[in-house]
Amino acid sequence: MKKVLIAYFSLNGNTQKMAEFIAEGVRFTGNQAETHKISSLKSVEDLNGYDGYIFGSPTYHLEMAEPFKTFLFLCKKADLAGKRGAAFGSYTHTGNAPGQIFDTLQYVFKMQPFELGPFKLLERDVATREGLKACQDYGKVFGEKLG
Repeated sequence: MKKVLIAYFSLNGNTQKMAEFIAEGVRFTGNQAETHKISSLKSVEDLNGYDGYIFGSPTYHLEMAEPFKTFLFLCKKADLAGKRGAAFGSYTHTGNAPGQIFDTLQYVFKMQPFELGPFKLLERDVATREGLKACQDYGKVFGEKLG
């Protein structure tokens, strides 16, 4: 059984819901998934011990949220190279943040990118049946790729 960290920033609760639904999908594959607000991850040691990482931030003003940018500086200090990585987030009119996070995981941290790429979902769709299923499916495929 592999262990996945799902770390997120959420202002209105939508990205948090996505994190929880994605975690369910990972668990469907028999793997462990832990969700954590980025504010609870304060040191490099908090990032150790995971086989995969899924990071999430909503898009604000065409970018990931500022607290998430700061969190990525902490992640840069961790040895994440070669680990499986993915990104997600909610948005209202543009969904740039997941792609920005995904690129950072792939090109800066040298992680193994998730084949499905970044996952974004309109805020209004997060709590729908379709939104729930899309999040769970993303987590499920990630869990399957971990083995």
